[in-house]
Amino acid sequence: MYDFTYHRPTSLANAVKTLGKAEDGKFVAGGMTLIPTLKFRLAQPTDLIDLGAIAELKGIKKEKGALVIGAMTTHAEVAASSEVASAMPALATLADSIGDAQVRNRGTLGGSIANADPAADYPAAVVGLGATVHTNKRKIAADDFFKAMFETALKDDEVVTAVSFPIPKRAGYAKFANPASRYAIVGVMVSQGDGGLRVAVTGAGASVFRVTEMEQALSSKFAPDAIEGISVPADGLNSDLHATAEYRAHLVTVMAKRAVAAAG
Repeated sequence: MYDFTYHRPTSLANAVKTLGKAEDGKFVAGGMTLIPTLKFRLAQPTDLIDLGAIAELKGIKKEKGALVIGAMTTHAEVAASSEVASAMPALATLADSIGDAQVRNRGTLGGSIANADPAADYPAAVVGLGATVHTNKRKIAADDFFKAMFETALKDDEVVTAVSFPIPKRAGYAKFANPASRYAIVGVMVSQGDGGLRVAVTGAGASVFRVTEMEQALSSKFAPDAIEGISVPADGLNSDLHATAEYRAHLVTVMAKRAVAAAG
């Protein structure tokens, strides 16, 4: 690693202020991506602002028909939450499938979506459940938050504070995981609620995306066989040593059917 100045503020206001004073500052949440990036010397920030001591960024609460989860809430805390298990078991299932125990106990919701890794699980939850991302400056609808690979709508001085997930009538998540990293080769979140039917796919493309044809079919009949013959084109999907674009396209339909079955 290169040398940097480490800060551990205890309030969001101080964290944002510290970032503004830094020559090239970076927020660090769980550090699951940023720390390896520093170790490989792929980034050289002058200052690291640790968000771990900011109590206002943590916690899970039920509020106006939604679950509001603080940005610094860990995957393990979401997976173990009785509140989440009761209101939105699909989200608990998703959180419990992330990485290994060490990653789940360090990685955070806010860090995951701010990083926008194409193979991360939480983007499927945010888009698939029609969530709203809260920042220190505004609220961003799920469909407007993720822009491209590792790119979001966040501005340089903006930090995720919480995510509000509307409680659906039913929801299910299924993924085909890399056996080593547990990253999603393909993961699909399906939900039905006041906002309609949503099918969100992670792992298959450069960024999370919705499958409107499946949404329309499931709106008429919420059953796995309703999307049996629906597939997404392989053009533009990820292709690597783990899976070809064609295989990922096939997996989208398979995982979507499993997600519907889990939700049903």
